Amino acid sequence: MGKFITFLQSAFYYVCRHKYLITLSTFLIIIVFLDENNLLRRFAHEREIHDLNEEIAKYKKMYEEDTERLNELNTNPEAIEKIAREKYLMKNPDEDIYIFEEDH
Repeated sequence: MGKFITFLQSAFYYVCRHKYLITLSTFLIIIVFLDENNLLRRFAHEREIHDLNEEIAKYKKMYEEDTERLNELNTNPEAIEKIAREKYLMKNPDEDIYIFEEDH
């Protein structure tokens, strides 16, 4: 029992002497690893937000390009004919279409 009491006294002395260091260490461990909103999760969320913002910018650019093409199609009948001929291989009744395929 004497060794146990000596151990408790030395532990109490150590805690009293280093109480600020122990408190700070405990606080940092809680903030970095154990808390629901810990720093590791915050960094992961920041990375995800950054990736999503880049994706939003990409889709905004695509939307603007598509809107511009749609406006051109609504105002220019020649653009409709061009897309019909190139993409859907449509033709006038008196025309012939030749398709050339390149072998790679």
